[in-house]
Order: sequence, then C-alpha cells, then structure tokens
Amino acid sequence: MAREARRTGFEFLKTLVIAFVLAQFIMTSVAQAFQVEQYSMEPNLLPRDRVLVNKFLYHFRPPRPGEVIVLRPPTDPGRNYIKRVVAVAGQRIWIDGGHVYVNGQMLGEPYLTAVTRGEYAPQVVPAGDVFVLGDNRPNSEDSRAFGFVPVHNVIGKAVLIYWPPERVTFLR
Repeated sequence: MAREARRTGFEFLKTLVIAFVLAQFIMTSVAQAFQVEQYSMEPNLLPRDRVLVNKFLYHFRPPRPGEVIVLRPPTDPGRNYIKRVVAVAGQRIWIDGGHVYVNGQMLGEPYLTAVTRGEYAPQVVPAGDVFVLGDNRPNSEDSRAFGFVPVHNVIGKAVLIYWPPERVTFLR
C-alpha cells in the first residue's frame, strides 16, 4: 500500500513539473497575459483590462497596420506599452490638421473618439520598424514622442480581452 501511495505521489509530482514546464514555454514563446495600465487606448482598451497576447505570430510575419500590439518603447525598454500599428516599413506617415496620412491617404479610423493632436512631419518608416499610436490620442505616449519602434521591440499581437468578464471580446 505504501509503495502504491509513493508511486501515485511521484506521478502527481511528475505531472506538476511537466505542467509547469509547458506553462513556462507557452508564456515565453506562444502567448502571455498583460494588464492595460494606461488610458492611451480608450475607449477600446480600458485600464485594468487584461489581454491575451500572441507572441508567436510575429516570428512568421511582421506586424500589420491596424493591429494592436504590446511593445517595449525604444526610450524605456523596461516597460510594456499597448498601441495600434499605424504604418509599417516603407510607408510614408504624417499627421496634419488632426488627420493621419499613410502614403498620401487619410486613414479612416472608426475606433477613435477624438482627433489626433499635433503635427508630424512626413517620414518613411525605416526597414524593421513600425509607427504606433494610441487610440486615445490626446493621452498617449506613442511614436509621436519616442519615434519608430523596432520590430524586435514588439512582444506580440493583442488578440483577446479576457478580463473583466463583461468586456470579454476578440480584438480586431
């Protein structure tokens, strides 16, 4: 009987170790949970929203315009920001009169509730970089402040708000 209990205990311990190793692998390379801490993405993401981030996707392709990403800003790589990709490598970006232009076309941004403040002189996004903006433009520290973001600073694509329960939704 004691031998059976030890075997069961060993199997349980082995299962816990395997589950821990798998969880660590998933969190470091596949998906990770993040909490929104700022107001820069309102009304689409609110402070204390928890989002699931796909960290695997950008190993196969670069970020695309319109995607919401978690990134490390170049000026403070110890922090995580959540922003929307507005322009990618090779695209010409500028802000004029409250509107964002990419390659000469004014962006249609139905997710905004306020116009974009300030001006941003035309620049081409360098290879390997993206240009990001918060959805709450008057209250967002983004590429207007810290410049282009190297793709290697992108942690992943935000795909799902999973907390609080009344806000559960996939991000588009």
